Amino acid sequence: MLPTVELLVVLLGVIAAVALAASRLKVPPAILLVLTGVVLALIPGLPAVELAPEFVLLLVLPPVIYDAAVAMSWREFRFSLRPISLLAVGCVVFTTVTVAAAAHGLLGLSWPVGLILGAIVSPPDAVAPISVMRRMQLPRRIVVILEGEGLANDATALILYRFAIVAVMMGTFSPLRAAGTFVAILVGEFLWGIGVGWTMLRLRRWVHDPRIEIVLSILTPYIAYWPPEYLGGSGVLATVTTGLYISWNGLRLISAATRLQGVFFWDLFTYVIEGMVFLITGLQARTIATGVKGYSIAELATSSAVVCAVVIVTRFVWMYPATYLPRWLSARVRRRDPSPPWQWPFALAFTGVRGTVSLVAALAVPFVTASGHPFPDRDLILILTFAVILVTLVGQGLMLPVVMRSLGLANAGQRERRAERVEEAHAWRLATEAGLARLEQLAAERSLPDTVVHPLRVYYRHQLSQIQQRGDGDERHRRLVELGEDVGLEVIKAERSLVNDLYRDGKLKDEARRRIERALDLRESDLNNQHAAD
Repeated sequence: MLPTVELLVVLLGVIAAVALAASRLKVPPAILLVLTGVVLALIPGLPAVELAPEFVLLLVLPPVIYDAAVAMSWREFRFSLRPISLLAVGCVVFTTVTVAAAAHGLLGLSWPVGLILGAIVSPPDAVAPISVMRRMQLPRRIVVILEGEGLANDATALILYRFAIVAVMMGTFSPLRAAGTFVAILVGEFLWGIGVGWTMLRLRRWVHDPRIEIVLSILTPYIAYWPPEYLGGSGVLATVTTGLYISWNGLRLISAATRLQGVFFWDLFTYVIEGMVFLITGLQARTIATGVKGYSIAELATSSAVVCAVVIVTRFVWMYPATYLPRWLSARVRRRDPSPPWQWPFALAFTGVRGTVSLVAALAVPFVTASGHPFPDRDLILILTFAVILVTLVGQGLMLPVVMRSLGLANAGQRERRAERVEEAHAWRLATEAGLARLEQLAAERSLPDTVVHPLRVYYRHQLSQIQQRGDGDERHRRLVELGEDVGLEVIKAERSLVNDLYRDGKLKDEARRRIERALDLRESDLNNQHAAD
């Protein structure tokens, strides 16, 4: 047990070091973690790290998907549901069949084995591309579609993967029966996800304890994921549905204290999980290298080049008809959602990088069939999957900034950000005015003394003035607001220094110090968030 604990600590140290290097090099951490894992795996003498498929599928994947779904805007997801569905379902199916056809016709694999390979490499991983796109301030719509696709495509791919595995294991396959089962799984997981979301929100509202609520939030993705997965589904769609339901309804049912603590917890939790998984993905290079012995270098290079080319080209082939054909066929779609410039579908097509889910699915391929024979071409499936991950994640991932700048999309979302800030300021102004109106009403109804009302009145009027300046397009006002934020941070620093001196001199008790520090932390965090938004 001790070596395992030591290994986990070492991996956490590597993640921290790689994250620091990635921030300096301005490279997505996911890419650098995979490359670091590959390098470490090829160093003789270091212990091998095996990626257990069941561990990732049952323990790691549910919270990562759930956290992304909760962070997703349901309104934006619903508006982009058509392009998201065309990618998460249509493109995944199209890629699966195309890869299977190429593997069968060019590489000589059987159709069922080709379908397994196609299902494994069909779902893109959106973690690395989204981090690049947000940093480069691409249009929000592109990011939303990519996030939505990343939420739902694993469900389609894993269901197709299960069908293909059964076909190879049992030697039989019924397309009509598979299609009916596929629809039943989608409907069943959707209903289950809504039920879990509704139940968990009511439980969390009932307990009135942030710590218990966060524990319930940890259990939520597993309750949504495990039953459908056990019954033959994927569990992904149910988890996504639960997350979106909580995202839409949680504002009025989750307490402020829980949100403050929960955001920090989930941010750290998913950061560590994703970092660990990407690093361990690279560390599988040693395991995969053991299967290379049965193939020549030329055979592996040719097969990898064919599969990688098909995976990349197929996404481009699908993207443009999926983007423009619905608008050509439907005037209603054109009015509701006008055609984007050609650069948008190109950007979405280029972000089709593969990641951990593909590798986990490849590692989960059984070693033997139901008849006891070795599973056909298992080693080749694993090698080709790893090749696709390296070529797309590292190759395309590192090229993303250059490609986005060449397309003219870098900083194209700045106008949207400015419009969002104006909208945010307007909402803040209305909310503050509503608060002031309620304050005056309570003062009249309850005959509140001026010593109670005056400080609140001054606070809200000052806040209203600040909001007005922030929403004003005048550059001078914006600079004044930024100056006020900088001064506010310096003032908080002075307050914190004095509190620390009082504590060290024994003039302030621990509990009092912690309460003051929390209030200062909240004020500082608010000022930092405002500064980042500007």
